Amino acid sequence: MPDIDIVVAGAGIVGMSTALWLQLRGHQVLLVDPQSPGAGTSSGNACTLATYACMPVNNPSVLTGLVGLMTRRDSPLSISYWHALNNPRWILSFLANCRASRSREIAGHLASILSHADAGMNPLIAEAQAEDLVVDRGQLTVWSTPSGAASDVAALALRRSFGIPFTELTRDEVRTMEPGLTMPIEKGVHYPGARHIRDPEVLVRRFHARFEALGGRTLAASVKSTHADADGVTVTAGDAVIRAGRVVIAAGAFSKQIKGSGAEQLPLGVERGYHVLYAGDAHRITRPVGWSEGGFYAVPMAKGLRLAGTVEIAALGAPKNKERIDYIARKGTEMFGDLPAPTSDWLGYRPSMPDALPVIGPSPTSDRIIHAFGHQHLGLTLGGITGRIMADLAEGRQPNLAIDAYRPQRRYAPL
Repeated sequence: MPDIDIVVAGAGIVGMSTALWLQLRGHQVLLVDPQSPGAGTSSGNACTLATYACMPVNNPSVLTGLVGLMTRRDSPLSISYWHALNNPRWILSFLANCRASRSREIAGHLASILSHADAGMNPLIAEAQAEDLVVDRGQLTVWSTPSGAASDVAALALRRSFGIPFTELTRDEVRTMEPGLTMPIEKGVHYPGARHIRDPEVLVRRFHARFEALGGRTLAASVKSTHADADGVTVTAGDAVIRAGRVVIAAGAFSKQIKGSGAEQLPLGVERGYHVLYAGDAHRITRPVGWSEGGFYAVPMAKGLRLAGTVEIAALGAPKNKERIDYIARKGTEMFGDLPAPTSDWLGYRPSMPDALPVIGPSPTSDRIIHAFGHQHLGLTLGGITGRIMADLAEGRQPNLAIDAYRPQRRYAPL
């Protein structure tokens, strides 16, 4: 007999949302993570519930501008050549998914699940009494050059075709909305449906407190392995051996390290992201502002002004890249003019598949093991709906949205 109904491996926003949904459904849940809930990559993100963010990193501009993106000092993309040479299949699959037709297809799949994101997150926010952490002022994207603005016209048209609401703004309208911006502005777009979280780590902690109040249990350990059989799953976590009816693998970029889970068979990579924090400067803007050419967000949050983003393709355990931190800080002074030196900086690990889609569904190993990772830039946004899907799958229910595009056994590189 299983000791527990369901083990959830990973206490970031996806794993924590899953554990809370399952506990709300009446299951006996054990949450397992070596760190405290929300302390990993979920703590340092751009704080935005980005329900509009269906355009993947994989897009034709990567192919046409790859050399410049990789070699320019002021590029928002950095690729470790050593890592690329050691992972050619992932890199080539990523580039194959940048073709225009495939990029549009991926955007459609992301738009589909994003349309359910609030329905997955809002009940958890209410359950955890975390409404005070949510700010409803939309998100502003700005372009500082005519060429940058022109390059995103097709992407905006595609968003409009998916029914994503937004308002296009002139430079004067942008400056009226956010007068603290000092860099050149060509145009802007406001997404009124977006919200941001004042502190995403605190949000996860609120979820965790409610989870434990409902009877959920937590184990501070790393899940090392899983072994499924006809009656359940044997989970090795630290020095403990646990019998569970099912296991959810939600350990983000570290999911592939769990032996026997099936995740080790999948092309899970990592996009390393950075932020810098200015503790006394949250007043400079009133909502998340994404600078398109800069490749990062500026967000007013409880801890200060956070500048978060860029993409670094490198090994999970590679040292922190100071050039990435310097890049964000340098662009921050362009964006706001007179910023002081950053108070702190941070490196996190976005779990990324080469097709920019999350992995949601039963493991190739066993349907008693369910995968919930690979959310790339959308972990915070999609955490709630992924958790609800996990609860449905664990109960043998059909989710109320199509999830075939996110199944683990899909083709990750187009023919």
